[in-house]
Amino acid sequence: MKKTTRTIPAHKNIALVAHDHYKPELLRWVKENKDALQGHFLFGTGTTGHLLSRETGLAIKSLLSGPMGGDQQLGALISEGKIDMMIFFWDPLNAVPHDPDVKALLRIATVWNVPVAMNRASAKLMITSPNMSKEFDIEIPDYDAYLAERL
Repeated sequence: MKKTTRTIPAHKNIALVAHDHYKPELLRWVKENKDALQGHFLFGTGTTGHLLSRETGLAIKSLLSGPMGGDQQLGALISEGKIDMMIFFWDPLNAVPHDPDVKALLRIATVWNVPVAMNRASAKLMITSPNMSKEFDIEIPDYDAYLAERL
């Protein structure tokens, strides 16, 4: 597929997601990085978004809970170019009932070249990157060209 670019804005749309056993870890990370996150637009799957907002006071747009469709909502936002990066503390040791949704979410983030941090180390690298406070371009599939070739 042909590629094009999308500009990630200085004020980013950041998705915050965590499986149950990792919610305390994401909460700790968000508290540690609250000042850096305040200048961005935050989204979260249901339970995680409500927890983070309640415990930190940050404005977070909460979607549905992951197993109830929140992972799919987030995937749709990624596909529409409305999510610029994702912090997803997932549980690698315990299967969750909505594993297919999680896999689909990670797949769609990869398709659209959205930066994803899956642990504290990668989240720290992302939040401290000079690109957090400025615009930068990413390569994405040129879906319009793809459709034009098939019509």
